[in-house]
Amino acid sequence: MPLGWPELLVVLTIVVIVFGAGKLPEVGGAVGRGIKDFRAAAKENEEYDREIDNLPVDASEKAAQP
Repeated sequence: MPLGWPELLVVLTIVVIVFGAGKLPEVGGAVGRGIKDFRAAAKENEEYDREIDNLPVDASEKAAQP
């Protein structure tokens, strides 16, 4: 269920009331850094999974798998 303009306006109003207009740039920067860190961690996890999938498998391990 996507958020429309009225919902976003209500959320922004609540954020301004809770944090104050002076803190908005600081809060926005913190959210941006958090999103950037999350994306970097997700990309790192995908690269790790690809490396694990490309590891050679020994013949003894193949026999043990169902």
